[in-house]
Amino acid sequence: YPTEVYGNPSSAHAVGRAARAGLDEAHARVAARLGVEAREVVFTSGGTEANNLALKGAAWAGKGRGHRIVTSGVEHHAVGHTLRYLEKFGFEIVEVPVDRYGRVDPDQLEAALSDRTILVSIMLANNEVGTIQPIEEIARLVRSRRGILFHVDAVQAAPYVPLDLRVLDADLLSIAAHKFEGPKGVGVLFVRHGTHILAQQHGGTQERHRRAGTENVAGAVGLATAFDLSCDEQAETAARLARHRERLARAILAVPGTELTGHPTDRLPGLLSLIARGTDGASVTVSLDLEGIATSVGSACTTGSTEVSHVLTAMGYPEDEARGALRLSLGRTTTDEEVAVVADVVPRVLASMRTGAATVASDPLGQGATVSA
Repeated sequence: YPTEVYGNPSSAHAVGRAARAGLDEAHARVAARLGVEAREVVFTSGGTEANNLALKGAAWAGKGRGHRIVTSGVEHHAVGHTLRYLEKFGFEIVEVPVDRYGRVDPDQLEAALSDRTILVSIMLANNEVGTIQPIEEIARLVRSRRGILFHVDAVQAAPYVPLDLRVLDADLLSIAAHKFEGPKGVGVLFVRHGTHILAQQHGGTQERHRRAGTENVAGAVGLATAFDLSCDEQAETAARLARHRERLARAILAVPGTELTGHPTDRLPGLLSLIARGTDGASVTVSLDLEGIATSVGSACTTGSTEVSHVLTAMGYPEDEARGALRLSLGRTTTDEEVAVVADVVPRVLASMRTGAATVASDPLGQGATVSA
């Protein structure tokens, strides 16, 4: 598509019509996998734009009916920061607390709803700790209150959790191609037919007037193709990654002072998150990178930030513990051999850094003196 079917899909000539055919097919393929209609699929530049379009579009469209938006304290910054932006314009943002596992209590969410609530936004699976939310129960609660739209950020869940909108029953849902090995820079916002949102990008009439601008045809086709492949392999991939994750968890959690973060069972198969007390997650990540192992302390979107994870803070972890966060992500191509290496190296690095930290704490000047408690 970048080199052969390169036409503008809005053009009437043959090259443009070929691009339009590819784009239309991409809409249809994604829609079929989501259990929706092709006209309900909007291609965006990624998950961040999809979330922005959903939240801002629904908020401004519903301003005349109310101003309250209900969410949680563990949402991705693409949701959290967007809602903070809307707050500047008079919208009331209510964050429902989560438990130690990062899960929303549906009863508390229901209590936060009022006759002025216009939108609820809860992610399907957390991008840092992997916790899966009781999204179907939450959807039923929202559905029982007429006039409230329900948005689901499903970006992290897309490779591993079936996204059947006939079951999830959301009005708006976001996904991004790079999470299931598609091209970076393209995503989808599902907009249920009849759901009114205000466009946030203006110019042309593309994407049924919901997202102006010449479409990224190659990206859309790439997303649709990758999504097809990911969905076909989803059950097998999820089962295999869950086995890998448990193997790593057994090895790493044997190190004293380590603790699994996120829900112990209702979690994504390809994500292992933990706290290693007595270590600094950023330093551990650098040490593991030198060993050829790529890890992170949280979301890739917050790399470079000096602040501790807002997710762990919302889950009740104090700052000193949250700084020991470590996240390991597994993918479709992760091998048994790679898992074996990581299961050997990570515990060794963590134990070494904990020992070093303890030595510094007991003898900070290196003179054999001990520090009293």
